[in-house]
Amino acid sequence: MQTALADFIRDTPEGREADAILRKCVHCGFCTATCPTYLLLGDENDGPRGRIYLMKQALEGQAITEKTRLHLDRCLTCRACETTCPSGVQYGRLLDIGRKLVEEKTTRPAGQSVRRRVLAEVLPRGWLFAPLLRVGRLVRQFLPPALAEKVPASVPAAGAWPAPRHARKMLVLAGCVQPAISPDINAAAARVLDRIGISLVEARRAGCCGALRFHIGYQEQGLADMRALIDRWWTMIERGQIEAIVMTASGCGAVVKEYGHLLRHDPRYAEKAAKVSALTRDISEVMTAELERLAPLLGKKGGRIAFHPPCTLQHGQALHGVTEKVLARAGFELTPVPDAHLCCGSAGTYSILEPELAGRLKTNKLAALASGEPEQIVTANIGCQAHLQSGTGLPVKHWIVALEERLA
Repeated sequence: MQTALADFIRDTPEGREADAILRKCVHCGFCTATCPTYLLLGDENDGPRGRIYLMKQALEGQAITEKTRLHLDRCLTCRACETTCPSGVQYGRLLDIGRKLVEEKTTRPAGQSVRRRVLAEVLPRGWLFAPLLRVGRLVRQFLPPALAEKVPASVPAAGAWPAPRHARKMLVLAGCVQPAISPDINAAAARVLDRIGISLVEARRAGCCGALRFHIGYQEQGLADMRALIDRWWTMIERGQIEAIVMTASGCGAVVKEYGHLLRHDPRYAEKAAKVSALTRDISEVMTAELERLAPLLGKKGGRIAFHPPCTLQHGQALHGVTEKVLARAGFELTPVPDAHLCCGSAGTYSILEPELAGRLKTNKLAALASGEPEQIVTANIGCQAHLQSGTGLPVKHWIVALEERLA
């Protein structure tokens, strides 16, 4: 692709990165075959190739319109196009640059701005989100259906968290919404790892990874969240007290693994961010490395499950089939899931900001997951878990919770 970026961005770090990404695109269109919004809407501008052209025009100084913003807003950032692309176009990174430019050059309607501001202020703050969720559960039956389905009817008990007693220690991210919606996830991970000689610990007041704000138009605030999280972790990292940083939410993992890139121009945090990214492991990577130690502990029959691999796991982190290998080794029967590469529609705050498209994607995904008649659905990201559970009577849980139930 030939480019002629405008003067205002050409010689900036973002401009140079965008230019390099754009020049890799060969217009082949393979990406459209795996883009969920293109498959739903059939509009070229709602596929990666069309959005790339829209961003190219914006970067070259052409007028940025509400239409440009609409089509970029509709993108799930699932990054399935990156998995498909034969040229290695880093679409997700280009989208971050394009969205920032669009936010700067356009004015959103008041309703959109307020909705995004509320999400940016409430969701990353666990101390604020948790009590609001409790109130929502109390009045759930009186809420409009579209809002009520976002509020889980119940919250599973976390159970006991083992004391840190092993020489091997790993650090786990608590996250922002996960402790309130599903506190059993990290606790189950801690118990599983404890059984194989690894202590899992959380850092106090280590909350949001920054992904939420970064991806809804508050990039500077998102970067500030990333720096704050690094600060909370750094003492343990610097002292060599932990061997890895474990992610039980694949959405957080995908972003934390990119801290080194996102903060590469920050003189205070570039080196620290690169270290954090290098230490970060999805829980599936940790369990894969420990399978031989886990195997003797597996006792109960696994049962039939449908695994939903979140986009942030299979596309963002490129961990294809890793969790499935662990589950199969643990004795679960994995039912076939058609179009497993397609997004479920959760995509962080997407299900709130684009409810109509997210609802259609959820319906399609649940039909695919149920087609093999599983006893339960398991996934690897809290957003996908809550989104899918709101549309089915089948139990939907994190796979590490299901795995713990297999232990003798």
